[in-house]
Amino acid sequence: MTSVLQSLSDGAAQVVESSGSSVVRVEGRRRMAASGVVWSADGLVVTSNHVVERDDNLHVGLPDGATVDATVIGRDPSTDLVLLRASAAGLAPATWLDAGELKVGSLVFALGRPGSSVQASLGVVSALGEAWRTGAGGEMDRYVQCDLVMYPGFSGGPLLEAGGKFAGLNSSALARGVSVSIPAATVRRVVETLISHGQVPRGYLGVGVQPVRLPDSLAAAAGQETGLMVMSVEPDGPAGKAGLLQGDVLLTLDGLSTQNLDDLQASMQGERVGKSVQVRIVRSGAVQEHALTIGKR
Repeated sequence: MTSVLQSLSDGAAQVVESSGSSVVRVEGRRRMAASGVVWSADGLVVTSNHVVERDDNLHVGLPDGATVDATVIGRDPSTDLVLLRASAAGLAPATWLDAGELKVGSLVFALGRPGSSVQASLGVVSALGEAWRTGAGGEMDRYVQCDLVMYPGFSGGPLLEAGGKFAGLNSSALARGVSVSIPAATVRRVVETLISHGQVPRGYLGVGVQPVRLPDSLAAAAGQETGLMVMSVEPDGPAGKAGLLQGDVLLTLDGLSTQNLDDLQASMQGERVGKSVQVRIVRSGAVQEHALTIGKR
């Protein structure tokens, strides 16, 4: 039994040591430094957006002990991700986990480098779920919750599975009271978009809305019980130019139901920016359709 436990311990230490070569320190806020993950050998580093509070005077601490300057390539606050360019080469990029490999009960590590050396916390995957949306409207490809300790400075560091692959990025800003990670698929999608565009495009209507319940007669005609009442309209915004008015109730946008704010946010994904779509509304007790071109936020 002793040899089995020793073997397990040695294996865990080896995985952490090896993976630590892809974990860096990120100095982008006044208080304690945070952590980041090497994306490419030529200096791209991905970390949590909330730990990079400024756009200049940024530094990255490398595994070899050197500290180098860094610049912001792009941000996506909705998924709490930011991509940096460190003035370094020959770094060790992380190996990311393919979708579906993580299981409930899998042993995982949270790694961080808030100081000069790598730190680790051990736990298990406690819950996995479907795609979900953050409070800021960011789309997460999967819900990943783990039973492990996120020590100060661990935000921006990786969630590491037992085989040494990076399953996601840890962030203390996603949820209260639980350890939720940004899955690898989301990290990959957002980073690739930031490399190409410097930002993640978001759709924009130029309206203020709130959910309302439809009268029974309208609910039957509309095929849904709730919609979004337009409380304000920016005159020069996409909705204003399309003729939408205060008091209209949004039912669908591009064929997608808009029964609540989450539905509307889901319809504002980047691929719809600049696209002309049909918006279905209730006005003066009647269902109407209007053409609308989604703007860019």
